[in-house]
Amino acid sequence: MHIDRDDGIFERERDLIAMPGLFSKGSKGVPDLTDDASVIPIAETDYIRRVELLDSFEDAGLGWFWATDHLGRVIYLSKNAKEKFGLPDAMVIGKPLTGLFITDDASMLDEDDVSTRPLAYYLGARNSITEMPVKLASRREEIFLEIAGKPQFDARHRFLGYRGSARDITRSRETRRDAQRLSLYDSLTGLSNRLRMGRRLETMLKQYRNAKRVCALIMLDLDRFKQVNDTLGHPAGDELLKQVAARLKQICDTKGEIGRLGGDEFQIILPDIDDRGELGELAARLIQMLAQPYSVNGSRATIGASAGIAIAPYDGVNSEDLVKAADLALYAAKGGGRAQYRFYSSDLQEDAQSRRYLEEDLRDAIERGEMLMHYQPIVKARDYKLSGFEALMRWDHPDRGFVSPEIFISCAEDIGIIDKLGKWALRKVCEQAQQWPMELRVAVNVSPTQLNTGDFVQSVQMALQQSGLDPNRLELEITESVFAGDDEQTLKIFHELKELGVRLALDDFGTGYSSMSYLRHAPFDKIKIDQSFVRGSTEKGNKNSAIVSAIVSLAEALDMETVAEGTETHDELELVKARGASHIQGYIFSRPISQQEALGRLEKGDLAYEPRGPERHRAERQTVFRKIGLIHDDHRYRVTLRNISKTGARIEGLIDVPVGTKFVLDLGDGQLAVATVRRSKKHTQGVEFETSLISDGADGLCTRHRVSPYEIEAAGKPLTALTRDAYGQLSGLGPGMSIPRFAEKSD
Repeated sequence: MHIDRDDGIFERERDLIAMPGLFSKGSKGVPDLTDDASVIPIAETDYIRRVELLDSFEDAGLGWFWATDHLGRVIYLSKNAKEKFGLPDAMVIGKPLTGLFITDDASMLDEDDVSTRPLAYYLGARNSITEMPVKLASRREEIFLEIAGKPQFDARHRFLGYRGSARDITRSRETRRDAQRLSLYDSLTGLSNRLRMGRRLETMLKQYRNAKRVCALIMLDLDRFKQVNDTLGHPAGDELLKQVAARLKQICDTKGEIGRLGGDEFQIILPDIDDRGELGELAARLIQMLAQPYSVNGSRATIGASAGIAIAPYDGVNSEDLVKAADLALYAAKGGGRAQYRFYSSDLQEDAQSRRYLEEDLRDAIERGEMLMHYQPIVKARDYKLSGFEALMRWDHPDRGFVSPEIFISCAEDIGIIDKLGKWALRKVCEQAQQWPMELRVAVNVSPTQLNTGDFVQSVQMALQQSGLDPNRLELEITESVFAGDDEQTLKIFHELKELGVRLALDDFGTGYSSMSYLRHAPFDKIKIDQSFVRGSTEKGNKNSAIVSAIVSLAEALDMETVAEGTETHDELELVKARGASHIQGYIFSRPISQQEALGRLEKGDLAYEPRGPERHRAERQTVFRKIGLIHDDHRYRVTLRNISKTGARIEGLIDVPVGTKFVLDLGDGQLAVATVRRSKKHTQGVEFETSLISDGADGLCTRHRVSPYEIEAAGKPLTALTRDAYGQLSGLGPGMSIPRFAEKSD
């Protein structure tokens, strides 16, 4: 066989075969280029066979070859590779190899596992290259390759350059990435899954400890999601979860990473945020947005959400402790009535244990006679005469006294006895209302769970028959959240109740679940304006008064009555009257009273109420009784905190403190509030905060910022989460460091 020495193919392959060690045996049968720099003379027949073998190897798409000189410039690239990728010699030959291939740093989907060093590092160190993922730099479309190569030296150990091979891994890379995505991402929502979120959080916290950075974690749990699954089916539940994920991305996608841990649990990692005011606003936005109605497979669904917030390193230094802290905060949020957020505090561990005890006691509370019904008057706005009562359940615990309904109602929902409590309350209210000497209406709250049990209408009918109460006197208060699932079934229940003759009231209207569509069909007789729109409605710049007006106008157009709940001050009373509310309910007229008190008043015929209360709304003050630290100069006193609001507090314990004195209140858990004494009388002082406190998401208050654990670490202590006495850790103060300026009142 004659070989034309001027043939282009022969010339190309002759140059390639002349490269030192090209055909030494490597891994996977791909040339590994490991031999020395000697050139092996071969017979012409063998030469042709090797050329054919090389062509077959490249034509089969198994790989192709490259080489550089001692300066890292490309001196050879297989012809078939240049043709495939559209690379003319001018773009390749003589150009740096690092300009042809770019290290594929994103070769691993989980960025935390990326450990690939740049190609330039290997070339500079003259290290062997093995299965390095790279990207072709000169193409607009993404082409990914895997290259291998070894440095070559002559007999005098002078560096000659690299000889290497490459293969196209674009398709296999996508397959691998798909497999990684399945293992690290939630297939339903596309969010990170529990495994990836755990890795991300652990890696971030390790890095942040060294950089003295902070990281917040929000745990989210959906409320009433099971109800959607039960009423609309699991496919609808899956669609709802997708929409939830989309809403979370809308708010948080640029702030941090969002993950679905499974079921209806979500987690959000937020780097470099420790301002609890900012975090609280974000959590409130999330809860509000997730509470807006969803369109799911042609049906309307409404859910809620609760959130727990913890911040590293304040509440946990490692991922395990931080997740536990956020979980405890979430548990507290759900236990406090749901649809709220809570920050972690050191008290929550004890609160969680206390709640578990309450859940156990609640199961037998009815049988032990601990449940009571109290009644709050509802008066007519025009003359303040009694129109009826709202029945409110109370739990008189033998050891704890009266337990807040917000706590025990959520407990009842969690342990599955809310229907049992609801049926008992319905029977008891009908019995007691029938004992009243005059025919007044009585309103009973109905939970969404109770309404959808399947036998609710029969329960109402039985309670009316057994008590003999006129159905028109019974008013069932139902929240908008009953429209979380099957609207048609809900409306069917409403119409069956109306056939019994009872009245229906829409409770807590406008608090996040509103949709005007159901009002066209639901046979409500009354709309109750939620107290959140009444309180503070007279403050300058507050838009609640406009909302009250809008609700009243809507009710009048639909021929419904309105009740302004939570009216406590005279200025609020005048406002809701001016806005047209037909009925008023609140502490300005009466707190809830027992059945005996109600009977006594009705038997006297005392139906007119005199408004009694503060003239104007002011920042809510919480009555408390606990010891706190009070810092002045370098001395820390122990005083008693008696009440607290966002703007100030009342303290007791120091005698004759001058007005204008500045203190720092140590509220515990690293919370320090700078304050100035504005009123002082004997051992009592009223102080005003320099920076207002913020809501902790429930009924409590907290500071925006806390003592940083990094400051405590800088003072020579180990880095740990904050303790109750974080300020003491930082300052090292004992009972007193100097002669105190003020005398302390003995207990």
